[in-house]
Amino acid sequence: MPRERRPHTDRVPAIPTSSEIERAAAILRAGGLVAFPTETVYGLGADASNSAAVAKIFAAKGRPQDHPVIVHLGSIELLPQWARAIPPAAQKLAAAFWPGPLTLILERASGVPDCVTGGQDTVGLRIPGHPVALELLNAFAGEKGGRRFSGVAAPSANKFGRISPTTAEHVRAELGAAVDCVLDGGECGVGIESTIVDLSRGRAVLLRPGEITPAQIAAVLGADVELPDAAAPRVSGALDSHYAPRTPLHLVAAAELPARLAALRGKKLAVLARAAAPAGLKEVSWQTAPRAAAGYAHELYASLRRLDALGCAAILVETPPSAPEWQGVNDRLRRASSI
Repeated sequence: MPRERRPHTDRVPAIPTSSEIERAAAILRAGGLVAFPTETVYGLGADASNSAAVAKIFAAKGRPQDHPVIVHLGSIELLPQWARAIPPAAQKLAAAFWPGPLTLILERASGVPDCVTGGQDTVGLRIPGHPVALELLNAFAGEKGGRRFSGVAAPSANKFGRISPTTAEHVRAELGAAVDCVLDGGECGVGIESTIVDLSRGRAVLLRPGEITPAQIAAVLGADVELPDAAAPRVSGALDSHYAPRTPLHLVAAAELPARLAALRGKKLAVLARAAAPAGLKEVSWQTAPRAAAGYAHELYASLRRLDALGCAAILVETPPSAPEWQGVNDRLRRASSI
């Protein structure tokens, strides 16, 4: 099954120079924090082998210590440094989707810091599909000063539980001086976080939906992707409340939206819907979202940030379709509304 075409953006992406990339890589090797673009969202990166550096990520984000982070690699040849076993299913999925928005959960290799895995016996790994990210990761990796560098731990570059950033401006506004360097690579193409698949227990289990769907994964593996059970590893972005604006967000079925607006008449409201705004609305900031899943995902977090900044009493979001290609979007909105 082909992957859905990503939406076009009119903005010309920023292209960091080679000297800026090397400076960022040097900051990572020295134990600093670098925010960088991926195809999904901007990541807040640190040397994944340096526990003190990874601790700075947790401090900057206000992230719980037992919440694992994803390690980003520049090459598939680096996998054995982080994973104890690389099953055939992992090899197939890596060949099909890397570089790209897929994270694989594998058994951790010896020496992987507990702060990266949340103390678990598994580790999340991916190769991002963004040229700036790949250039940074490859500049960072290698033997330098008697030390070996390979992986960059990089959760989303925002305060924990809040809306993920899809531009460098989002990162700077939210984290400011907590980040030593921000590489601007333009808008993120996908716009929501990677699909996460657990392969650590002999079968493929979907732990977080994203642009890559279970059907696409099953087509590669020749077997269905299972739903998570109680024994599934903890992963990034799987808490009930996540990706949330400060303004209360409510999911509302399209047919119920007029009645909900009438019930809240007189309050300042924001609406994100796939239909155009009806005439005669007062005190309502209405934003029309793209009708296709890829376009909607690409704009979702930027849209929520704009609506959150308006100081409204609530954000009403028209519930998107339930088709498979909308699973990642629906997951993010469900968690954003669970406050």
